[in-house]
Amino acid sequence: MQSKEVSHQKAAVLGLQHLLAMYSGAVAVPLLIGSALHFSAAQLTYLVSIDIFMCGLATLLQLLTNKFFGIGFPVVLGCAIQAVAPLQMIGQKFSINDMYGAIIAAGIFVLLIAGIFAKIKQFFPPVVTGTLITTIGLTLIPVAVQNMGGGNVAAKSFGSGQNLILAFCTMFIILALEIWTKGFLKSISVLLGLIAGTVIAALMGLVSFQPVLAASWFHLPQLFYFGMPHFEWSSSLTMIIIALVSMIESTGVFFATGDLLHHQVTEEDLKKGYRAEGLAQILGGLFNAFPYTTFSQNVGLLQLSGIKTKRPIYWAGGLLMVMGLLPKIGALVTIIPTPVLGGAMLVMFTMIAVQGIKTLTQVDLSVNNNVLIIAISIGLGLGVTIYPQFFQNLPATVQLFLGNGIVITSLSATTLNLLLNGINGKTGSSTKTS
Repeated sequence: MQSKEVSHQKAAVLGLQHLLAMYSGAVAVPLLIGSALHFSAAQLTYLVSIDIFMCGLATLLQLLTNKFFGIGFPVVLGCAIQAVAPLQMIGQKFSINDMYGAIIAAGIFVLLIAGIFAKIKQFFPPVVTGTLITTIGLTLIPVAVQNMGGGNVAAKSFGSGQNLILAFCTMFIILALEIWTKGFLKSISVLLGLIAGTVIAALMGLVSFQPVLAASWFHLPQLFYFGMPHFEWSSSLTMIIIALVSMIESTGVFFATGDLLHHQVTEEDLKKGYRAEGLAQILGGLFNAFPYTTFSQNVGLLQLSGIKTKRPIYWAGGLLMVMGLLPKIGALVTIIPTPVLGGAMLVMFTMIAVQGIKTLTQVDLSVNNNVLIIAISIGLGLGVTIYPQFFQNLPATVQLFLGNGIVITSLSATTLNLLLNGINGKTGSSTKTS
């Protein structure tokens, strides 16, 4: 897991780059839930601030490995986007107190089953992990392209000339820096691309500083800000299902990061990684934030920057916590136009897919079983991502679980590998022999 160390100054800049890569995805969750539940401006300000703060705290919980929790990989944690619709439903049908009770219950569940769930490692040979990592990257690409167009597909401005110019300028700046620079400049190509893209947008009159002016200077996290949590069984069950989905996604991220670090992910690694997420989820519920999961978008940034040490991630976590306490600073990041973010995302997300393809090079593709496992699993994962309504006639609880392309790929690849290659002895045939 060794990687070249960097100075604190450079690590801070690299940490800011990681922060910018995940920020829009993290902030989207409180904005979506707050607007759906008709929060006041003060409530929404708190929700965004505590969310940013908790993203940083959750990241540090995962970094600070010990006997009980923390995988110790250079990963960033953020809100689980798949939790948005269920949380909106719980908040509207029951109450916000039931919503936070369900988050806490799901976090406790993750803590309790982490050791058992970690035993799934034996079901993840390279043919499964490579397929899963590839699918993670491919399923994120439509998100990047949507942002490149402006974010809202229904808007008349979607795909406008201005949006496309910003998106492709950002992308080409990042590519130019990757091709024609070396050392530290190359490692912060995404950050420089985002800054340059935002400057271009400002020159085009597309950047507003109103969010910065409107934000408060200081905000402290408060325990039970919206009141005491209430535990309603169906809401808790719903969030437990979402937690299982997040755990499966995180498994893919852990294996992808392990591949980058040339580290064989162990059962103990997985167990402590899941526990850190469970603990972060409990804290999210107590401080009226959200469920937190390991973000896949930052894996591509590790690959792109070539800096795989934990020091920049410590900075990212620390900066997130500071921004959560100082909303005016946090609001600065929100002025980055969506197409600029989209251009950077496309580069990062495709790198995740390439990392998965590199893992699949370890697989013996002359064995037809392996080709079938990869083809069917990626096909099902991408299909469900594009058409999540595929399972709309199944019970709502089942839809929560099967409406996620990464989960479908994981279930398909592990099941097909068991059926076609077996688990004892035959899985060795899925990898190349030297």
